[in-house]
Amino acid sequence: MLCPHQQISDIRKLHMTKDLLENIEITPSEVKARLDRGEKFLFVDVREPWEHQTAHIEGAKLIPLGQIRTNFGELDAAEDVVLFCHHGMRSLDAAAWLRSQGVEGARSMSGGIERWAVEIDPKVPHY
Repeated sequence: MLCPHQQISDIRKLHMTKDLLENIEITPSEVKARLDRGEKFLFVDVREPWEHQTAHIEGAKLIPLGQIRTNFGELDAAEDVVLFCHHGMRSLDAAAWLRSQGVEGARSMSGGIERWAVEIDPKVPHY
């Protein structure tokens, strides 16, 4: 049985995690609408360079997942950051980590570039 202090600590962690993950995903349609309106945000591709060469979204900046920490200053300076990968898992990890570091405007594009290719731009190759 957990002591009361441990239970309170676990409850706080649960709430902090829930708060960090709230509204963390954004759909490709929402991203496209923001781009069309000319909204200012940093659009980041967290895939590997070979993936970016295979298929990319115009205007997105390539910062592979393994380089997110070394590029933290640039990401932290942006008011809003939208990240994407192939299917949305790596970008979700990156957005969650950025939020845990205080970058509250970090979001992950759900479904990644694959969903973007299906719903927004069929010219983007599938791989």
